[in-house]
Amino acid sequence: MTRPPPYDRGVDKDNRPVPFAVDDFRRRMDRAATEAASKGFSGVLVTPGPDLVYLTGYAPTAVTERLTILVLAPGRPPTMVVPKLERPDAEKATGASAVTLVDWLDGADPYASTAPLLSADGRYAISDAAWAMHLLGLQRTLPGTTYVSLTDGMPMLRAVKDPHELDRLTSAGAGADAAFEEILGVRFAGRREIEVAADLAALLRKHGHSQVDFTVVGSGPNGANPHHEAGDRMIQQGDAVVLDFGGLRDGYGSDTTRTVSVGDPGAEVREVHEIVRRAQQAAFEDVQPGVECQEIDRVARRVITEAGYGDYFIHRVGHGIGLTTHEPPYMVEGETQRLVPGMCFSIEPGVYLPGRFGVRIEDIVTVTPDGARRLNNSTHEMQVVA
Repeated sequence: MTRPPPYDRGVDKDNRPVPFAVDDFRRRMDRAATEAASKGFSGVLVTPGPDLVYLTGYAPTAVTERLTILVLAPGRPPTMVVPKLERPDAEKATGASAVTLVDWLDGADPYASTAPLLSADGRYAISDAAWAMHLLGLQRTLPGTTYVSLTDGMPMLRAVKDPHELDRLTSAGAGADAAFEEILGVRFAGRREIEVAADLAALLRKHGHSQVDFTVVGSGPNGANPHHEAGDRMIQQGDAVVLDFGGLRDGYGSDTTRTVSVGDPGAEVREVHEIVRRAQQAAFEDVQPGVECQEIDRVARRVITEAGYGDYFIHRVGHGIGLTTHEPPYMVEGETQRLVPGMCFSIEPGVYLPGRFGVRIEDIVTVTPDGARRLNNSTHEMQVVA
């Protein structure tokens, strides 16, 4: 398994990522423990994944059945339980010097090693991706403990990005924009969707991405499936084609969508595209600190509904982005979390007409003190490809 890209800040004179300092990780861990206490938790339990990378800089080479868990609790030093054979790797992590390491040997009970770090009747926020066997092991060892997923209990843990993270997300967005500009010169008609998807993946890597997470190419009727997986359909003259693609650059995500037309689009495709463009613009203009997340969804949905296509907008309008391409906050009805400067998320309204075509336009945006800034800046106008 390939080790994930390093979590980094800024670039040096040669444009190479510079690692975060240990103090950056220490501040994040302190803030996580303080936030946990303010929400009534005894602490935070973090298993391998983006939260562990965010808090310590540590990403195990392979995530296995062996327990690795970071324990953060108010008034106690950060402590991470690791398999003894993986301790050398853990010690190399940037944040390791701010963490006490406790190791365990194969054949021993890792939950017995973890139990002294927890309160017997504690309530903990735990990583969403924690293995069930590990959660059950903790419950078996400490039956008085209770657990809540981090997304439910502390959704804002990684939601507000610092300036160095914003630099990474801006660069990732620019790389995705550059890939889109180049794909416009590629031939679409007479080629399979998977061939264009391969072109997109190559262009993302050309423009700085170390990891490609998805390349949706939904042509003609396939565009009416928002998460269509590129297949063997031959793209035809007159098709509307939804292009949704992204991945990681210097450890941070990109995600953008544009809809192009193979040859001149018909009147209905133009009409729907313009409705979606207006919905996306209206939602962007509504972004302000203090606005509830659900309001961004409502604004875009109102434009599409008033145009008569409300039944064909079948997903939330956006999701957060950072170390992963989907993370809190979510721009969806019922989400009352208020926007804060530094939040980054997608705005991606769409209209999907089953059996015919789909249209979606997506940008990543960040909340600023007085509004919003786009991290994707390629044109929203309908582009015609060959």
